[in-house]
Formats: sequence, structure tokens, C-alpha cells
Amino acid sequence: MKRLFVFVCVVAFATLLLAGCGKSGSKGKVGLSFSDFATERWSRENDQMTKLLEEKGYTVISQEANHDVKLQNDQIENMVSQGVKALIVIPEDGAACATAVTAAAKKGVKVLAYDRLIKSPDIAAYLSFDNVEVGRQQAKGVLKVVSKGNFVLLGGSPTDNNAILFRQGQEEVLKPLIKKGDIKVVADQWVENWDAANALKLMENILTAKKNKIDAVVASNDGTALGALQAMKAQKLAGKVPISGQDATADGCNSILKNELTVTIFKDTRNLAPKAVELVDKLLAGEAIEGLQQFDLAGLTGDKKMTGKVNCAFLPVVQITKENVQSEIVKSGFQKKEDVYRDIPADQIPKD
Repeated sequence: MKRLFVFVCVVAFATLLLAGCGKSGSKGKVGLSFSDFATERWSRENDQMTKLLEEKGYTVISQEANHDVKLQNDQIENMVSQGVKALIVIPEDGAACATAVTAAAKKGVKVLAYDRLIKSPDIAAYLSFDNVEVGRQQAKGVLKVVSKGNFVLLGGSPTDNNAILFRQGQEEVLKPLIKKGDIKVVADQWVENWDAANALKLMENILTAKKNKIDAVVASNDGTALGALQAMKAQKLAGKVPISGQDATADGCNSILKNELTVTIFKDTRNLAPKAVELVDKLLAGEAIEGLQQFDLAGLTGDKKMTGKVNCAFLPVVQITKENVQSEIVKSGFQKKEDVYRDIPADQIPKD
């Protein structure tokens, strides 16, 4: 009798445990496809989205492609074969990724392009920040310091459509001054994989070719800017030549406080992941989604050959300089105070 009682208890416990596990994934599977985890923010946002999706009752499958275009497509196909109902994709290459995404969409999978555009009209939505405005604010930040002379443009990865949009915004601001003759673009380079080491090499070559005669650098994110700054430091140009960044990384903000990086653009990514989860949940429920706007792929990509429209939601951005690092980045909790003020003299660190 005792053995029977124990057996019944074990079976009951196992049943409850399995029921609990089933409940956590009761709404089906959602796949997360990341281009890489080398970029500071992606690992953090992976954890955030996973937590939020699981709280809503989804089972999450997450994979990272380590900058490998083919691997990412294979991973997307694999997640579709595992039965995901939706995919949130940060593409390594927005054009190459379209193949796997289009195939997924044809099987009824809802695909959300997260922060980076996937060049396919078959995606359910594209969620990002106002990336053209990012470029505008980068150029404006540099122009506050220098509005004439030899300018260097350091774009991001040529496979990332955001890099194209940043450049659109930068050129929108700079072109009138270029046309006027106040600004001369002496170098225009794209940094593969947004890699700081690649930016360092490019800037070393630029400085050698131009004999250090540069007056400003419009770089497209903090990583590439900090890479370029290493080359500029070697030539004693850091702090003398303004340079822009993006993402308000801890290292970028610290560099601003050290009077090296001039400006970074703050995209509060804490708001992006919850919005992505909300969009996916509504898409799968077939609910109406407010705030989406349709944009032509041709306009989003700068490629007139692209056809079709995409539903988009863009979040605002904020320009960060030495004056508002504390109020916008530290007080909001986006970055830790000890990281932002690392190696800064005590008398220059706010007490609040």
C-alpha cells in the first residue's frame, strides 16, 4: 500500500510539473535570430526578449550566427522546421537574409525585422529607431565644433541597411556645406562588421594618406569611433578633432567625459525589446496594431530597384554630449555610473 501511495504521489507530481512546463510555452514557439553577440547590446536584448516572451507564455528558441550570413539563413530555416510561429530577426545581411525570411513567411511565420531592415516585402513589420535622424544628429554634433575643413566619413557595415540610413541623414546635413565648399570629404570608408579593429586600420591609413590633415570625423557608432580614436591618439589628434558615435555605450560615454568622443546618439534599446514582444504577440493574435506606418522599400534602402512596402515603427533618438551624459544615461539607469565615470577625477563626478 505504501508503495502504491508513493507511486501515485510521484505520478501526480510529474503531471503537475509537465503541466507547468506546457503552460510556459502554451502560446507556441518564437525564434530569435541574432547576427552576433560581439556587439554589446545584442546579448542583453536577447535576455530581455526571452524573459518577456516566456512571461507571455511562449517557448523561445534563440540562435546567434557570429557574423556568418549562410549560418544565419540555415538557423532561420532550422527554427521554422522546429515549428516557430514567429521570428524576431537581427540580420547580418539584410539582403541575404531575405531568402530565408521570405521562405518562412510563405509558411505562415510572422517575421519581425528587429532594428535592422530585412530587404523583403514579406516581413510582417520592421521595428527600429529613426535611423536617418541618427545620422542627422551625428553630423550636427560634429558641426557644433567644426563646420569647415577636411571631413572623414566612417560608415558602418555595408551589409547593414541601418548604415545606409545613417549615411542618408549625415549627408542631408553635410551636403549644403559640401556644395558651398566649406567642407571637403577627404575619405569615405565603410567598416566591415562594425569592427573597431577595422576602423583603427582604416583611420591609420587615412591619417597617413592625408598627413594628419583632417578636421572632423563622422563615425556611425561608438565601436568604430573608439577604434578610429586609437589611431587619432597616436597622432595626438584625439580631443582636437571632433568625432561622432552612436549607442551611448559605457565606453563611448566615458570617452565623451574624457573629451575624446564628441557626441554619441542614444537609442534607448530598453524600449525596443518590449515593443518587439508586443508586436509579435499582437501579430500572432491577429490583433490590430496602432502606430505602424507603411514605407516603400526603395526609400528605406536607397535602392530604386526595390519594390514593395513594409509596415514600420520607429522610436525616437537623443543626441548625447558631455552636458547631458549624467541626466540622460546615468540617471535613467541605461549605463552604470561607475562605468561611465571610470578614471574620471573625483571632483568631476556628480554626487547625485
